[in-house]
This record gives sequence, structure tokens and C-alpha cells, in this order.
Amino acid sequence: MTAAIEFRKVSRVFGDVRAVDDVSFAIEPGEFFAMLGPSGSGKTSCLRLVAGFDAPDAGHVLLDGQDVSAVPPYDRNVNTVFQDYALFPHMTVLENVAYGPRVKGIERGAREPAAKDMLELVQLGALGDRRPAQLSGGQRQRVALARALINHPKVLLLDEPLGALDLKLREEMQIELKGLQKKLGITFVYVTHDQGEALSMADRVAVFNKGKIEQLAAPRELYTRPRTEFVARFVGSANVAHASLAMILAGNEQPFALRGEHITVLAADSPAPSGAPTTAGVVVAVQYHGAVSRWQVKLDAGDVWSALVSEEDARVLEGLGVGSRVRLSWPRAAAVMLAAGGA
Repeated sequence: MTAAIEFRKVSRVFGDVRAVDDVSFAIEPGEFFAMLGPSGSGKTSCLRLVAGFDAPDAGHVLLDGQDVSAVPPYDRNVNTVFQDYALFPHMTVLENVAYGPRVKGIERGAREPAAKDMLELVQLGALGDRRPAQLSGGQRQRVALARALINHPKVLLLDEPLGALDLKLREEMQIELKGLQKKLGITFVYVTHDQGEALSMADRVAVFNKGKIEQLAAPRELYTRPRTEFVARFVGSANVAHASLAMILAGNEQPFALRGEHITVLAADSPAPSGAPTTAGVVVAVQYHGAVSRWQVKLDAGDVWSALVSEEDARVLEGLGVGSRVRLSWPRAAAVMLAAGGA
């Protein structure tokens, strides 16, 4: 099967900065693909290369097997949805959605019914006569989606599209976006710095760092089997034991990652499960998050580790808190061995 998008040893350089550094990957047709990473990691630069807003300094960008590295944006069958919506304030919602077909020369009698169908698809069928200023943030984002989808692109690029929304609305829109993508079968490429968004929506996630892909995998694999320290820390905030700490805790210098939910916090004088690794330290912070609390423990070995403590386990630890000495214990199988470098 021909990839919907393929990067072959692509680089983009700005002065001394290699924004995209010899990157290769392929996205399958109909895939929901996320590019995840902090600001300046290269994910948005890759999106711009797919859209045609920028051109590679080396390598090739392919759409449906065709090299489009030098093809302008208007000749690529892709559309982009931005964080700021980019709607025309003087147009109605219906006119905004119908703008793409209008530019293509499609007559009004055909483009308006198509625009109404798109508004129905994004659950805004009754709001076609309103202006963007009369809509909520979530409604404006739906209009931007409808406007991008009306031209039936093979690829939809989404650049931090939910970043301006509050948490509850963002979570609702994540569900709607995933459902919409499944219904339409269009390839979605989603750029975000929010690991929760990437893990909850994407079929696969590419984790970017300093212009390179550290790891490309399905969300569950990224979380449970991170390959590098960067991925372990960025996707789910794992505790990492470097060589010296690994030697103290595990008897060898192989770095490993350990998720906070796998750590049990014990009173300093409580016995640990037989054969389980343990280490001691002092509680430096307890953060309440509802169903769980995050306990920050400064290990005697020097690092600060986080453990997630359920409400039930917290009752067992009643009387302990900041300043208390505790022991941490975990199953040996929960420790994930890490490589030193990228993917």
C-alpha cells in the first residue's frame, strides 16, 4: 500500500538550527497520526513541509507516492486547521465553510448545499447564519474543521487545534475529532505538545526532540515501553534511574524508567514484598489529584521520584506526609530498560 505521506531523509535548516534533522517516516492512508513534542522539537516544521508552506533543504516529501517537495500548497490535496481558527469575521458561518468551493469556481447552487451538509456533520447545522464572533471557541473550531473538510482533502493537517480551548471542551473535542476521522476515513496529521491528546486520539505517535524522532509507536507502546529517557519523561512523566542510581537500585548500570503508578509508598518500618526492589527517602511534597495523590520523595541516593498513591493506599499512610521518611517498592518487571539515544 502506498503511504499517504512519506518523509525520506528530510532536513530543514534555519541558520545554525536543524529544525528537521534527517527525518524519515511513513503515514498510512486513513491513519490518525500525531506528532508530539515540546516547542522547537521539529513537529510543526514537519507539518509545514507536508502542507507546502516550507520546502526541505535535503530529502524528499511524498504524498500518495508522488514527490511534492517543490509543489506549491494550492496544488497539494491537503488542508490545514490552525489553533486560531483563521475564520473570516465578516462572513457568516455558512459563507466561511463554502469559501473553498467558491474559490474553486463551484457555483453557488452546489456549494451552499455542500456547506450545509458539512455543518450538519460537525453538529452546527442550525448556526449557518451566525458570524464567528457569535460562536463559542468550540463552535468556531468546528466551523474551521468543516471549512477544511468540504474540499475532501486526502490529508487533514491539524496544528495544535484545541490549544485555545478550556480543559473540559478540549476533552469533548478530542472525542469528536476521533469520531469524525473514523467516520470520514481521512488521514489526520495532528501536531501537539500535549501528550494526553496524542495518546487518547492517535493510532501512532511520533515523539520529536531536537529535530529528530526519538520514538514512533502506538500510544500504549510509547507509554509502557519508552526507548529513551526523553520519551519516558515526556510521555507520562516517568522516574528515570541513570547509570549510577541504577547501580545502587538494581546492581547494574543499565538506565531504566519506572512509572509512578507502579511504585508503592511504605512507612519506613513496613516490610516490602519479598524480593521486590526498595529504596528509602523523605517526602518533599504531596499533591492531591482526586482519585490519586502524587507523592514526591527525595531518595537517599539523591534523586526526587514521584509515586502515585490511590485514596485507598493513602488511608494506610495516614499520619505520613511532607518530612516523613518512607520506603518505595516496585515490581522488578515494572522497570523498563532505556537506550542512551534516539529511536
